[in-house]
Order: sequence, then C-alpha cells, then structure tokens
Amino acid sequence: QVQLVESGGGLVQAGGSLSLSCAASGRTFSTYAMGWFRQAPGKEREFVAAIRWSGGSAYYADSVKGRFTISRGNAKNTVYLQMNSLKPEDTALYYCAARLGVVVTTTDYDIWGQGTQVTVSS
Repeated sequence: QVQLVESGGGLVQAGGSLSLSCAASGRTFSTYAMGWFRQAPGKEREFVAAIRWSGGSAYYADSVKGRFTISRGNAKNTVYLQMNSLKPEDTALYYCAARLGVVVTTTDYDIWGQGTQVTVSS
C-alpha cells in the first residue's frame, strides 16, 4: 500500500521553527518528485516546496523562499521541510505529496498524505 505520512506539526510562536517529516512507503520513490503543500481555512491548497527524489534543484514558493528548506533522506525514505522564521500567515494544514516525473508547482500530484497542522501564534 502506497502511503505518505506527515509528522512534526504543532504550535509555535512567530519567529520560531518547526521541522516536518514525510515518511514514504509502499513503492520505490526514486523516480518521483516530492512536494509540500499547505491549505489554510477558507483558502485553496497552495504549493510550498518540491524536490526530485533523485536530486537536483529544489523549488519554493516566493512566500517561503529563504525561510523553508526541503530535503530528502535517501536512507530513510523520508522528505523533510525545515521551517524557520515562521509567521502567523504560515498557519495551515501541511500536506506531503508525490508524483511520477518532474517537479510541478501545481497540485497535480498523484499521492497525498493526510496532513499535519502547523499553527503560528503572533
């Protein structure tokens, strides 16, 4: 069974940091692109960051560039999102997603996790 499981969300004060993890299982993800998305209440799901499992450039939304870092741990089949200098507007449900092939910044991903909540207080 193909599965993405996010963890690491929580409540943090503005300016703080959180590290999200996405554990992938059920298939070999070496030819996949992995992305992080978020959705705040009443808003559409939006792209945050993405990277190809095999390596290469990482892609970021302008709103998180310089503050968030996406990375992968090949040995552990896990993708991470390090979030620094968090702002209240970063509050959302954060999703991990996977798609076969190249990175895209739309929601055109095939596999989704259940999400992990990030709340940033002012």
